[in-house]
This record gives sequence, C-alpha cells and structure tokens, in this order.
Amino acid sequence: MLTFRVDDMSCGHCVRAIKDAVRALDAEAAVDVDLPRHLVRVHAAHLDAPAVRQALEQAGYRPVGVAAPAAAPAAAAGCCGCAGARCGCAD
Repeated sequence: MLTFRVDDMSCGHCVRAIKDAVRALDAEAAVDVDLPRHLVRVHAAHLDAPAVRQALEQAGYRPVGVAAPAAAPAAAAGCCGCAGARCGCAD
C-alpha cells in the first residue's frame, strides 16, 4: 500500500481527480481517499510511489509520501491472544 498526504485536496472534485489520476496508471488500483485527514492510500500491485506521486502532481496536487505504520506487536502467548489480561489464560 502506498500512502500520501495531500494537503491541497479539499473537496469532492479533488477526490475524483485524484482517483482518476491513479486509475489512469492502473485501472484496477484501489484508491482510498480520506478527505478530512488529507490522506490517499493506493493499493496496486503494479504501481510504485514515484509513478503515483508524478500522476498526482500532474493532476495539480502536491503529494507527500507517508511511511507505512509499523506492524503491531504480536500478542503474548495464551489460548485466546489476550495475554492473560482478561481471562488469565497465560498464567
């Protein structure tokens, strides 16, 4: 997944323009736009960050790449994954 912050995205027209720009590169791309947080997430097997960034720039926006969040730590051992916090299974 590629994630970009697009601060100059402000309305439904912007959302449509961004989705169209990405899908012009890959018609099968899944594009999730979070307008209030100014985030664009692209799920596409055949696209890389520079290509998506360039498409968004050509559409008139200033995208900034966002690093993917670190994976959540695995739960401690226990029968149900609660690490004994609720049921005492890890004891």
